[in-house]
Amino acid sequence: MNYNNKLTPRIAAILGALVADSASLGLHWLYDPNRIAQINKSKGLTFLSPDDDNYTGAKGFFAHGNKQAGDSSGYGETCLLILKHIARHGQFDRVQYQTEYRGHFGPGGEYIGYIDSPTRQTLLKLMPLAPDDFPQISGADDDQFAALATVPVITATHKGTQAELLEKIDEVVRLTNNNDIAVSAAKYTASVLFDIINGRNMTQALTDAIPQPGDKLSPLLEQALQTNSLDSITMAEQFGSACHVLEGIPIVAHIAKHASNYRDAIEANIRAGGDSCGRAIMLGAITAANAQQMGEEGLSIPLEWMAKYRGLSVVADACAQLRLA
Repeated sequence: MNYNNKLTPRIAAILGALVADSASLGLHWLYDPNRIAQINKSKGLTFLSPDDDNYTGAKGFFAHGNKQAGDSSGYGETCLLILKHIARHGQFDRVQYQTEYRGHFGPGGEYIGYIDSPTRQTLLKLMPLAPDDFPQISGADDDQFAALATVPVITATHKGTQAELLEKIDEVVRLTNNNDIAVSAAKYTASVLFDIINGRNMTQALTDAIPQPGDKLSPLLEQALQTNSLDSITMAEQFGSACHVLEGIPIVAHIAKHASNYRDAIEANIRAGGDSCGRAIMLGAITAANAQQMGEEGLSIPLEWMAKYRGLSVVADACAQLRLA
């Protein structure tokens, strides 16, 4: 990995997404900020081993009993899968990616863990078919955060115009989430990340992209960005903390605007509860890329966090192969 004494914004975006997802895994889908605060006092917030006891008597869904600290959620697995795909082939290849996606998440595949609804429905479409018969759109009509799992990699490896990027985002997202709201959220976050990688400051990037997602998400983003200070728990109470992008993207924008650094952003996201891993993918990408673009001292992502992420060597090899600058 070419640090050049620091990460490049493109590499930071990819690694920021994956580390944030892994850091959030231990308390993923715990919808109880008070319980999260109690756990924080004794164990901390990040890179916790998933523990059913943390969910007992609290509102939440314990999904990761077969995982350990440093592993990825299904979102992180998808993000890493497309990174390896592009590194291997040099560019995105739809049919080959669908084949690899089916092989990874389908029966007998490498992935062992919770399969969410859009992933399950996508697999059901792909499994009976030969690759030559895979449809151009294979995703479920679903607006959940699986739609955004590929966005950091697609954006960070894209070298063309923003318009070309958004066309590619539409194509890739509809392979798992054929839903206009999900696509609009993906285009918004891709636009923000694209602008940050190309030198725009955080507030400007978050604000300038507001018209992108249309009449359902744009007003929510305007509300979220009108806040004056960081309060992720209140934002989760206002917008919701479940897996739907209309709930989570305003929280991502709010935290990205107000958090002082990457660590603070990811911890604030975990404190909000709910689908913290889903939100972490884009939040981690945006805040890490921004820190590196702004020339902050040292690494944007805490070194001890990178060391705990079990996929670090795979990411390093892929980024080196892609020669991201």
